[in-house]
Amino acid sequence: MPITLFIGMKKYQFQRSFTQEPTLSNNLFELLGVVFPEVLAAAEIGRKLGGCWEEASTPFIKFEGDIAVSHVGVLEIPVRLMGETVTVGGIHAVSTHPEFRRRGYYREVMEEVLDYCDNHYDTLVLTTEKPEFYQPFGFRVVKEYIFEIKCDYVGNRDGLRLLNLADITDLKLLHRLLETREPVSNIVGIEKEKDKALFLVNEGSNPIYYASDLDAVILMEIENTKLKLFNIVGTHICTLQEILERIPQAVEKIEIYFSPERLNEGLNTNAQPLPHMYDGGVLMVRGKFPAEQEKFMLPRSSRC
Repeated sequence: MPITLFIGMKKYQFQRSFTQEPTLSNNLFELLGVVFPEVLAAAEIGRKLGGCWEEASTPFIKFEGDIAVSHVGVLEIPVRLMGETVTVGGIHAVSTHPEFRRRGYYREVMEEVLDYCDNHYDTLVLTTEKPEFYQPFGFRVVKEYIFEIKCDYVGNRDGLRLLNLADITDLKLLHRLLETREPVSNIVGIEKEKDKALFLVNEGSNPIYYASDLDAVILMEIENTKLKLFNIVGTHICTLQEILERIPQAVEKIEIYFSPERLNEGLNTNAQPLPHMYDGGVLMVRGKFPAEQEKFMLPRSSRC
């Protein structure tokens, strides 16, 4: 017997509750293990780091008997969007069991999800390699950009250390910064994250650096002489110059994976925006999105 929830006078037959159904996560994760095993592995890492999937996501699931055959999840993401703080809905972990496809289950669930979301959010976002699956539901592709800067930085002191998230002190430090962070961009940036599951699922297996004198976490990679900067998590946004001054290697090129208007101080060159699809996927939105004509990228840690 499916559980029916009410929002006002509205009945949703596919909306489920992890709290009310203790075995629901097992049902869902069995489905994800078939369709997206990499997502399942990332979710387990996030859970160990204190980012619980069940506390972050509202699940909508179609069952056949005891088998979860189609799922669409909804997350709430606190976003700074063109200087305003808004909560957007993030559509994630959209999946249908291969043995139950082409029966209309995905459409059934998605239509109910969108009806639910229309009563809660002005904006929905998702990232996908298959935009054609979402365009019939009113989602549109929004172009994203990385920002490239050439420089001749020769290297300085080593002012960064890798966080060890197996160490409770480092893990508490990261949680504190996520809860008190400033958005890295006022065009499209993430606000204070009380619910940290999305960040920890996305970044839990990636290197996370900490600059103690800046009290900031920096998500980055260095390939030869190219610095790839993915995000900054801190109570204030440090400048590019401050980041470079803490890197011992030479840097000749910087790629920034978010709008850099808040940190591009201390360098004499301007960031060149270049169209880019992160990891082969596109950002799609539904509803209001005032940054649509701006050059930006949704940070890696907040993509769903």
